Amino acid sequence: MDEQSLHSEQLSLTFAALADPTRRAILARLARGQASVSELAAPFDMTQPAITKHLKVLERAGLISRSRDAQWRPCRLEAAPLREASGWIGQYRRLWEERLDRLDDYLAEVQTKENEHGKR
Repeated sequence: MDEQSLHSEQLSLTFAALADPTRRAILARLARGQASVSELAAPFDMTQPAITKHLKVLERAGLISRSRDAQWRPCRLEAAPLREASGWIGQYRRLWEERLDRLDDYLAEVQTKENEHGKR
């Protein structure tokens, strides 16, 4: 698989993981620091296996990592996939900002012409 395909697959995994509000909430919690599975599960009305499934999706997407410290298995946020997704979105944001700037210029030009036409 070439680098472009890997990048595309990573973006797909990232966006698929971010599509779920529970996973986004888990990431928001991990942005404040590492946490155990039970700490991550506490705010949700879900079974432990359901939370574990969400964590596996996040882990597969590279958005979190889990380690083992004796009996504690802390989860931590991995920011690299989020930076990549932000960069991808940023390209389109710039494109649309440029298009909207051109539209704004055009509308200002039309309005100026209408104002000049109305004064005659």
